[in-house]
Amino acid sequence: MSAAPDYTGAQAQSERRPGRIARSTAFFSVATAASRVAGLAREVVAASYYGVSGPMSAFTIAFQVPNLVRALFADAALQPAFVPVFTEQLEQGNHREAFRLASTLLLLVTMVLGAITALFVLGAPLIMPIFAPGFEGAILDLTVTLSQVLFPILILLGLSGVVVGILNSYDRFGAFAISPLFWNLTIIAALVFLIPLFHGEDRIYAYAIGILAGTLVQLTIPTFDLRNTPFKFEWSFEWRNPHVRRVLLLMLPVTISLGLINFNMLINSLFGSLVSDQSPAAIDKAFRIYQLPQGIFSVAIATVLFPTLARYAARGAHDDLRATMANGMRQILFVLVPATAAVLVLSTPMIRLVYQRGEFSPEQTTLVATALFWFAFSLPTNGLYLLQTRTFFSLQRPWMATGLAGLDLVVSALGAFALYKPFGTGGIVAGTGIGTTAAVVAQAIVLRRELGGLELGRLLSVGMRIAVASVALAAVSFAVWDVLDGALGRGLVGQIVSLGAALALGGIVYVGAAKLLRIAELDQVIRLVRRR
Repeated sequence: MSAAPDYTGAQAQSERRPGRIARSTAFFSVATAASRVAGLAREVVAASYYGVSGPMSAFTIAFQVPNLVRALFADAALQPAFVPVFTEQLEQGNHREAFRLASTLLLLVTMVLGAITALFVLGAPLIMPIFAPGFEGAILDLTVTLSQVLFPILILLGLSGVVVGILNSYDRFGAFAISPLFWNLTIIAALVFLIPLFHGEDRIYAYAIGILAGTLVQLTIPTFDLRNTPFKFEWSFEWRNPHVRRVLLLMLPVTISLGLINFNMLINSLFGSLVSDQSPAAIDKAFRIYQLPQGIFSVAIATVLFPTLARYAARGAHDDLRATMANGMRQILFVLVPATAAVLVLSTPMIRLVYQRGEFSPEQTTLVATALFWFAFSLPTNGLYLLQTRTFFSLQRPWMATGLAGLDLVVSALGAFALYKPFGTGGIVAGTGIGTTAAVVAQAIVLRRELGGLELGRLLSVGMRIAVASVALAAVSFAVWDVLDGALGRGLVGQIVSLGAALALGGIVYVGAAKLLRIAELDQVIRLVRRR
């Protein structure tokens, strides 16, 4: 079994210059961090206008349904199926075939998703009540009409899936990385300028219109970046092309797999609607905070490594593929385990600082903080799940990922069903975490067999040391926050100082503990920062 290199070491095996993956990951992480901060600002603005109210829960479910269909047919499903086939054609020098494949898919996506959008817009009064069994009357009507405003994002996201796949195949991640930032900024602008034009519960339509406008901006940015690649669009609709059929065949299990994954959030909202009309929105608000550390690093790792994993898989270089993936897993744990520790001890002050103003009350803070606390346990496992799923796709073994996603969904649904009555919102979220953990363990077992090992001994050793350092972070962070919170009070400045100082000092302690425990991933991060 070969030793796992850091990203620069893995990159020495490919045709790209040394350090490219590390730099791409660093840029993607920084850009994603900026996007997540903007997303946090969007959530702050939205919470101040809407709180955790009935209309906000209606919007949450109305957005989740087209988002699920997006996962089934648009960007999330297209990229894992398209990139390996497109990259394989480029590796073989078949550039014209690759361009015809991409062009055909762009036209096919427009036609198919246009038809699906029309079908869902017309059928929304029959479809949406299925996903909100606890809603009735005016709030159900609002859910239906909001979904009709939001469904057209399917077409835009489908086109984005192909465009971003082309860019990633040429190792261009910048436009894709920054486009969510402008998506968030567009929505914030829409909220500020459009809300005064609506009244009462209709003010929530400003949010839906902002999502639609932001998604258009999110497509425009990577499309403009295509000029920096050799790709040339052709008016080619060769839907019988064997490469197109291959993408569609690969997309089928990917679609099912990602659809099952995204169905988890709908399960949360469905059971949440049975708890209260605030629960779906509370779970969604907590999920937004949960995604901040998740998106900054684990999504960046999975996205940037995916084309490289696909190249190694195409060449049959399983040793390099295994080493690169194993290193990515350790990096994910290095960042997300301490993030979990911080959220567990500071979930309430985090929610209070971010959301509690305007229509967002202290009681709502308690509800959302409870959901965030239980979400925290699945931070590391979800990060590993993302990377391992991409590894299955790079190996063109999507049906394996599909079956394991089904396991995740079934266990999550059973957990939520068993826990929502006795534990309410927290029980629903805990069920999701149990499902993700079960799926990650199953994925690791299968991948270990496929790749001849996963360097699990090293992963366990590093994970234990990371856990020890994270306990130190949690203890220091809570102690610092508790002292400063008592001294400075709950004003905005006091909250910023107490929470900021707690996280900063906890982070310093974590880095120091990682150094003492000789966690090699710390040195990789330091080299990455110096290179930037």
